[in-house]
Amino acid sequence: MTEKQKTARSLAGIAGIVAIATLISKIFGLVRQQAIAAAFGVGVTADAYNYAYVIPGFLLILLGGINGPFHSAIVSVLAKRDKSEAAPLVETITTLVGGILLIVTIVLIVFAGVFINLVAPGLSETAYGIQVKAIAIDQLQIMAPMAILAGLIGIGFGTLNAADMYWLPSVSPLFSSITVIGGLGILALQLGDQINAPQYAKLGGLVLAGGTLAGAILQWLIQLSAQWRAGLGTLRLRFDWHQPGVKDVLKVMGPATLSSGMLQINLYTDLFFASYIPQAAAAMTYAGLLVQTPLGIISNVILVPLLPIFSRLAAPENWTELKARIRQGILLTAVTMLPLSALMVTLAVPIVRVVYERYAFDQRASQLVSSVLIAYGIGMFVYLARDVLVRVFYALGDGETPFRISIVNIFLNAILDYILVQRFGAPGLILATVGVNITSTIALVWLLDRKLHGLPWREWCLPILSLTGASFLAGLATWGVSRGFQQFLGSNSLLLQLLQLSLAGLVGLGVYALFATRLNLPEVDIFVSRIRQRFVR
Repeated sequence: MTEKQKTARSLAGIAGIVAIATLISKIFGLVRQQAIAAAFGVGVTADAYNYAYVIPGFLLILLGGINGPFHSAIVSVLAKRDKSEAAPLVETITTLVGGILLIVTIVLIVFAGVFINLVAPGLSETAYGIQVKAIAIDQLQIMAPMAILAGLIGIGFGTLNAADMYWLPSVSPLFSSITVIGGLGILALQLGDQINAPQYAKLGGLVLAGGTLAGAILQWLIQLSAQWRAGLGTLRLRFDWHQPGVKDVLKVMGPATLSSGMLQINLYTDLFFASYIPQAAAAMTYAGLLVQTPLGIISNVILVPLLPIFSRLAAPENWTELKARIRQGILLTAVTMLPLSALMVTLAVPIVRVVYERYAFDQRASQLVSSVLIAYGIGMFVYLARDVLVRVFYALGDGETPFRISIVNIFLNAILDYILVQRFGAPGLILATVGVNITSTIALVWLLDRKLHGLPWREWCLPILSLTGASFLAGLATWGVSRGFQQFLGSNSLLLQLLQLSLAGLVGLGVYALFATRLNLPEVDIFVSRIRQRFVR
């Protein structure tokens, strides 16, 4: 077997590990949201939690997530060094980052009220909002130590990946879900049907925040245990700032953190406007998870194998093949995301009812979350297509272009939020994000066309339009079957809702497959072959 074949097999194996671990974590995350929905619906406790979680969640995603700046910086430096250098370097970086984030934690605790006012200024205008604000402040103070944990988890994630350990860090986010589910279970046993009663709103908020913090602690401890066993660093304090590896890590970590942070600012902008709409924050979180679950899994399957290929083809003499690979990435995105969008839009109500509608999460909550889910579903293709194009720029050694576009997007998102929220309410905030992603995708294609001295983007448009047409027909078929099922059999029980969702979804996918396979696109064949490899042995 050649070295190239070994590398390709290794990359495929890594992609499979990460995809499976991501799937498991997403499933537990979905169950967690189901538990929160059943206990609190879209009421005060859930709303407060979503505002309080903005800053801790932002830090956890930014600093502690896969492909985050800490993860990327640690991997890029440790991969080039002998294993004997790893422990001192990791301990020094942990000491430096931990000290800085300890200060951030103290600031969050002391000024929790100020931060909640900044995140959600509209909460002070109604009695409902004032109650949400008070609970959110308490929750933020409890979750503030997640600032330190986010940095430590990100460092641990990168350290373990650099040592070719992928399973544990990729699956470790499920521990946060487990602790929240466990806390809610204990609370339900204590309070029974009164769990969502107004007098217990604060107690429920404290359990949510405490469970989230406990989960982050558990995630870090499990990673730390693996680091210790592998000889990759302990909790020893080191202050050797002048060793070369520290400078190399900081050189990557600083710009990457700034660039990644720009993307999260759009979330803050959305929540700023959402604070003026009761229950909008909770609805956006519930709907967002339903979209992010398939997006996260499919993005790993598409992006992870393509990233090293883009990098190997970055030299000008390889640009012809690079363009072919870009087309492959974009069309694989279209093949997977466009039919999913059609199903999300046409089946939004039954999806939300099956996943969330029980106990405190009533039919009114389902209607609100469904409207937001439809808005999310519309933009699934451009969301992932933008990520594919950004990775091409990174492979070409150009991080400035995506960064500049992300800065422009902040202002564009705020303008669209202001315009669309007045017309559409909570779904308008998501439509604003869709508009930003469409603009970003067009800008990235245009700039990439100039950088690579021409892209055959006109040739790409026809297959994308054809796949869009196939998805539209699939959506019509799905809608027709769903409506017919509801008219003749109703949807008053979970079993009927599951049957409605399954039958309509299968018909829609069948119609899409019928038309898509007739287009003679190699990307469709690639996708079908990958599915067969995974499920047909």
